[in-house]
Amino acid sequence: MKKYILILIGLFILTSCSSYLDVKPNSQIDKDVLFESEEGFMEALVGVYIRCSKEDIYGEELTFGLLDVLAQNYTISSDINSGGYRYLQAAMFNYKDPGFIERKDKLWAGLYNAISNSNLILENIDARTSVFREESNYKLIKGEALALRAYLHFDLLRMFASTKPEAAGIPYVTKFTNQATPRSTVKEVLEKIVADLLAAKELLKSSDPIVTEGYIVGYTASYDFNDLPDDGSTEESGALFLQNRRQRMNYYAVCGALARVYLYQSDKANALLQAQEVIQSGKFPWTKKADFTNDDDEKKDRILFKELLFAWDIPTRGGNLERWFRNENSTLMTGTNEGNIIYETGGVGAEDFRFKQWLQEKSDGRTNSLHVIKYNRDGDRNLHRLVAPALRLSEMYYIAAECVFDTDPAKAWEYFNTVRFNRGIGTKIEGQQSKEIFLSELIKEERKEFFGEGQVFYSYKRLNRNIIGQSGKIFTASDALFVLPLPDDEIAFGQ
Repeated sequence: MKKYILILIGLFILTSCSSYLDVKPNSQIDKDVLFESEEGFMEALVGVYIRCSKEDIYGEELTFGLLDVLAQNYTISSDINSGGYRYLQAAMFNYKDPGFIERKDKLWAGLYNAISNSNLILENIDARTSVFREESNYKLIKGEALALRAYLHFDLLRMFASTKPEAAGIPYVTKFTNQATPRSTVKEVLEKIVADLLAAKELLKSSDPIVTEGYIVGYTASYDFNDLPDDGSTEESGALFLQNRRQRMNYYAVCGALARVYLYQSDKANALLQAQEVIQSGKFPWTKKADFTNDDDEKKDRILFKELLFAWDIPTRGGNLERWFRNENSTLMTGTNEGNIIYETGGVGAEDFRFKQWLQEKSDGRTNSLHVIKYNRDGDRNLHRLVAPALRLSEMYYIAAECVFDTDPAKAWEYFNTVRFNRGIGTKIEGQQSKEIFLSELIKEERKEFFGEGQVFYSYKRLNRNIIGQSGKIFTASDALFVLPLPDDEIAFGQ
């Protein structure tokens, strides 16, 4: 990267907050002052999460916005007066459109900004071990910073580079500097990502509370319902900095990220091991039907919260999501016919909880459409805080299924069917189905599962599959489709 990017620091308050992320951005603080204490490192780490939760990256664009537009999940209006016009050119893969260029350049800069903040922590932490009262906090902070650096680089790679190992990749930035970092090949970038994630995993293995037997994930409501189920959650007990580990890059999130990266490398043996470690941990239970389909919106778990390995905390984004998904002239909606096709409601998807709980049919008097209600909230009285999903238990099952198919197709279908069963689909697929049928069914299920979460475009790319657009239009798989152009200033500087 060429630009010197200032660190965004979170003003961290170790008092009675409802979340360690209930903080406000502060201005730049001199690093020598910031890193004089353990609390300073905590502030810096919180600052990275705050940066990632901004709307230009995971607080909007990379979760609900651009990537799902590219995956053709939304019906984008061509009316210049409607909000849909903001995404119309992106939906048509017009990568030369000025609006698209501005959007993707901002997310490039935003991700590298967060990486730069992670690097500032990593450049200072080993020389300041004496400021830590607990060695476990040193390991936790360093492990998370390494994991975040890897996670963010991986998404940049998945957007801005080919899948070909020897192709030019992206700059893998490991220093807090204003000097340019040359691009590495795709293979080299993936190797660096794995190295960071493995180092993070080793650090978190002995420091992360989530790995202890007594840590139980669950709902994190901070209010009292007389009839709120007691799920035994311990996520909001103990020191504030150690609470709500699933809203940080915890040990199992690192395992999940490694599973993703290894699969991208076609290293199915290691991808399977990482996915199985998450599955076999028993830390992330399937969401109960009673919670997913509860008639009381205050007690409904639309997001399948207990199954999240990792999520971005976005408690203030509800208003924006209302604007995007629920206004009469909503920017992002899905045609009724298209939504029914995606969820196969005329066949196996007739009882799919996801379709019933995530999409709601509305009419403007002329046409009917499906509005996304996956992130609906009933004020502040909900089972959990508003989050943007980053890694799910179901993805670990999908990865495991793909990894074992060639050697044990029956086991692959078992993994696959387990997810479907927990989404209300009782019809199994099994027997002597071809690999092509398996991959076709897998990507269909991923499109249902990750609707509005920004992951399906990456699956189309990794598997080199055609993207099925609205009204059945087919966009042919190619680098021209899957590789977003680098910002012009990166090209100008020969990076």
